Parts: sequence; C-alpha cells; structure tokens
Amino acid sequence: MAEFDRCLVIDDDVDIQLAARLALRTLFAEVMTFGSPEQGFAASADRAPDVILLDANFTRGATDGREGFLWLERLLKRDPQAAVVMITAHGGVQIAVEAMKRGAIDFVSKPWRNDALVTSVRTAATLRRSQANSAPAAPDAPRAAAGSPLIGQSPLMARVHSIIARAAPTDANVLVLGENGTGKELVARELHRLSRRAERPLVSVDLGAVAENLFDSELFGHVKGAFTDARADRVGRIESANGGTLFLDEVGNLPLYLQPKLLTALEQRKVTPVGANAPRDVDVRVVAATNLRPAQLADENRFRQDLLFRMNTVEIRLPALRDRPEDVPILLDHFLDHYAAKYDRPRRAVPEAVMAMLMRHDWPGNVRALRHAAERATILATEAAFTLDDFALTASAAPPPVIRVAPPPAPPQAPVAADPGGDDLNLDRAERQMIERALKLHSYNISRAAQALGLTRAALYRRMERHGL
Repeated sequence: MAEFDRCLVIDDDVDIQLAARLALRTLFAEVMTFGSPEQGFAASADRAPDVILLDANFTRGATDGREGFLWLERLLKRDPQAAVVMITAHGGVQIAVEAMKRGAIDFVSKPWRNDALVTSVRTAATLRRSQANSAPAAPDAPRAAAGSPLIGQSPLMARVHSIIARAAPTDANVLVLGENGTGKELVARELHRLSRRAERPLVSVDLGAVAENLFDSELFGHVKGAFTDARADRVGRIESANGGTLFLDEVGNLPLYLQPKLLTALEQRKVTPVGANAPRDVDVRVVAATNLRPAQLADENRFRQDLLFRMNTVEIRLPALRDRPEDVPILLDHFLDHYAAKYDRPRRAVPEAVMAMLMRHDWPGNVRALRHAAERATILATEAAFTLDDFALTASAAPPPVIRVAPPPAPPQAPVAADPGGDDLNLDRAERQMIERALKLHSYNISRAAQALGLTRAALYRRMERHGL
C-alpha cells in the first residue's frame, strides 16, 4: 500500500517523467506527469497533491530558472502549504538555493539517484502531512518560537524554523545536515523542547568520540560481570533516553561495520545490554546530525542506505553563515551583549564599515567562529568603537568586489570534436574531458549535449555517473 496519495511531476522531458513515475510508484497511489507548467498548475487546483516536482526551466536553451521560480510563486500563492521539490539541471546549485529561498522544500538534480529522489520527496510529503494536521499559524506569527536559541531572520533560517515547528510535535526521526558550527545541536534541543517528549530526557551521543571497542557498552549498556571492568550494571545511552529524545551527533563518523547494530536497535526499538540474555524495550525519538554532504551519505561504501532512510523521515539542512550574511548583525549583537555582560566590559558600537566587512567574510567556522570573534573583540578592544582588528579579521579576509564583464558573443555551436593536439592519450580522461566540454558548450542541456556527442540521453547519463559529473 502506498504511503501517500498523489504526486505531480511537471517537466517537459518525457524521459524525466518516466523516470520519476517509475521511482515514485510505490510511494504514491498516483503519480501524474505533465509536460507544461500550465497543465500541472491546472491539475493541482482540482485536488491538492502531497508533493509537486517542478522543473526549473521549460523554454529550449533556458538555464536561469526564471520559469520555475514564476510557477513556484504561483503554486505557493494559491496554496501556501504546497510541498514543491524543484528539479534542477546538473550544475544548477545556485538555482536550487534560490528555489529554497523562495519556498521550495528541497531540490533534486538531474541525473538523480532514485534513492535520493525518494528521500527528498518522502520528506516533502511528510512535512505537508504534518502541516495539514496541525492548526494554522497566525499570519503574523514569529519565524522562531519564543525562547528559540536559533537566531536569524533570513529566508533560509525562516525555512529552518518552519520545518522545526512542523516536525517537532511529531515523533518522526530527523536528520540534521550542516557544516561544523552551523548549530546542529541547537536544532536537536529545539526539536526536543517543542516536542511532546519535552519533560523526558534529551540524551546526546557524540558518535565521533565513542571508541569502537566501547560502542556496544556505551549505547546499549552492560550487566555486571559482562567483562573484566564491568563491576556494576550500566544503562546505555539509548535506554537512558527512553521516553525522550536521542541525539546522535556526528553519525556520519560511525564505522560501516557498526551501523547494522544501530539500525537493528532503531528498527526493533529494543536494546540488549552486553552480557544480558534478553532485550529491553525502548521508546526514543531519534535526531541525528552530520557534517557529511548528501553525496557522501549516498555512498553505500560509507553509509548504509537503510540506516539513512530510518533516520531521515524529516531532513533539515542548516545553511552556512556565508549563505545568510543578513543574519550576521543580529547574531553579532547577541554575542556582543552576552560577552559584555559576562566580562563586565563596555558594550562598544560596531561601525558600519566594520559591519560591512564582517558580513562579507566567509566565516569558515560559521556561527561558532562568529561567536569566538565576538568574545575576542569584547576582551581585547581598547577604542571607543570596535575595529576590524578586534575581530582578528583583515581586509583581505573579505572577498573583493566582483566586477562582471559581459562575455563576448558565443561562436555558432557545432558538434564537439576531439582535440588532436593533446598529449594525454588516456581514454577515460579524454572521455571525461569531452563530456565536460559538451555539457558546458550546451549549458548542461542533456539532450543537446548527448546529440553533439553522438550518444543517447541514457548513455550520456551513464557516462556522467561513471565519471562523477
């Protein structure tokens, strides 16, 4: 029996329509495909679908995503709760980011992996269902719940707050993705605080710090006499979280051979302490976090896909601070107020020029790095107002202004030919270079690139996957 009712796929490529229909047929009772956005828009008006897969471009040669953004806006204007997953061409990362800023739940890139597609669409459908089952928020409701430690008013953070608000009251497992310092643990604490389990414990386990030989004892516990140093019974971390929330931090660092043990415990909701003869029932809601990229998680040689699916009923992607510079001032004000009070120092002003440089800095350590910079500045500043040096940044830390020069007119497009002047005769490398040239020459239009190479679309997709393109 299908998990959800109805999915709409809006894409002018019949191959993409077929691929989506085959990949999603077990997830939805009905998968409807449309070649034009007008048709899909009309069909979604009759009966709201659980998920809409929407292509970013429809006009031949278009690559900027404007058409997709237009129809995304129309869909969300008619139904603010619509769960839209944007379909982008290979290399369309900026389009995908912009789509999520404008309200898309997620995005998938062509060519996609079926398991990744199913995961994104299932997450979107789950969020749509949880939103439909909850009471509608007031129009002027704040973006973050009162008392939330997650600071930020950018569209990207508003999206995070929205997902947290909808997912927290459920018992759905949540996977939090993000670079180091983006606040993954704060998300876990906020999910627990807003859940029905808030009065029960939140137990954190840093899987990157657990010694492999102590994994069983740490997570499942042990009984007295189970091994030499087991002088008393010990309750494991999973059982300690019984009735509450289990936060598995750095889950991506868990060795592959230990992952089946965690999967079994989560599937059966039972743990067997080391040395015990019988399992014990546990009731935990799992929030997992990792700094691995989705592509790394999709590598079966690094992470079990069945464990991934078990943990990411809902997926939350935390943006890097460089992607939300408009949040730097409000974060900095918060940290400077905190450290001025902590160290009994005057609360100095931040000149506009200094703030502008801080907003342009790429902050490799994200919010954590900004917090440390604010603490350092509070302690070491001597002038009436903060200077850039107080934050241990230099002018070179900020990227120079980008001067865009219009490119010269492109020459007439022609079939891609091999470069006879090259000295590299390795066939694999030559094939990869040819494919890259064809994709760039035709703006990543798969059909036209395949035609130029004398290949079918399917053959080009296989070669792109083989070469990691």
